[in-house]
Amino acid sequence: MPKAPALEYEVGNRSVRLSSPDKIYFPDRGFTKQDVFEYYLAVSEPMLRYMRDRPTMLQRFPDGLDGEMFFQKRVPTRGVPDWITTAEIKFPSGRKADELCPKEPAALLWAAQMGTIVYHPWPVRAPATENPDELRIDLDPQPGTDFADAVKVAGLARTVLDDAGLVGHPKTSGGRGIHIYVRIKPDWSFVEARRAAIAFARELERRDPKLITTAWWKEERGEQVFIDYNQMARDRTIAAPYSLRANPRATVSTPVTWDELTQVEPNDFDLRTVPARLAEVGDLYAGMDDVRHDLGTLLEWWDRDERDRKLGEMPYPPDYPKMPGEPMRVQPSRAKDPVDQADG
Repeated sequence: MPKAPALEYEVGNRSVRLSSPDKIYFPDRGFTKQDVFEYYLAVSEPMLRYMRDRPTMLQRFPDGLDGEMFFQKRVPTRGVPDWITTAEIKFPSGRKADELCPKEPAALLWAAQMGTIVYHPWPVRAPATENPDELRIDLDPQPGTDFADAVKVAGLARTVLDDAGLVGHPKTSGGRGIHIYVRIKPDWSFVEARRAAIAFARELERRDPKLITTAWWKEERGEQVFIDYNQMARDRTIAAPYSLRANPRATVSTPVTWDELTQVEPNDFDLRTVPARLAEVGDLYAGMDDVRHDLGTLLEWWDRDERDRKLGEMPYPPDYPKMPGEPMRVQPSRAKDPVDQADG
């Protein structure tokens, strides 16, 4: 079969080329590269409203889900249009990189042409890339739990947010989980924002310890919903609102209302259904920037836990250098081994 010719799309005042439009990207449903490209064209306005000026890692599948996958953190130095903008970010190792930092819809479509299926923006905006403007709460169901359990935790999370004087904006993760975003003033470091996430997670766990866990080590979590506080660590990202997910159904991480959470399933939102949903209900994240919140209450909770409950830092991800105040970074079952303790 002859190769389908490339197509040209007008995106804003840019022309973006789409090569191999008939290449299959989602084999189970027959979705092509053109389907993915045109999906992102349809959602580019609300997606850019959220992603504008955010350094963004690209999860690329140049040959579709059945081919090679890689994460691209650096924009190539060659073959990139001169209108593609970048921002410098710093990894935990201290190394730096220039990541895609979209300022116009065409940048999102350029990435889609490059085989990007999932967009992973940082919780910062250029030029203040050291100061998060977003608190991200990740409700991650563990084996034996599901989306319905995450919904129960989200209801409790909304109450805890109210107690902290914060307004959260939920979305489906595209899988079994739920993400909640809180727009914050960019006045804190990554360490402080992560501590606020830990304080929030601990408060949730105290209110329902049977359903909720903050245990970093999987062997300690059981059949509970894990509050992944390390999503607020530097260089940790989650799928953007309206981003496709790399699963056979081509689900979408989709903003929802609090009331909708009890009425929907993750599979309700996919490449075909989300553009129609946007046309019907609009962008539920459109007003997120109207109010920027203070982390003061959550950081007071952190101080209280540290002072009264003798709770301090929690483990960082394994690729991090040892962080100040961090406990021993070893699985509890191994820490009980005298040999391992001696090695530490």
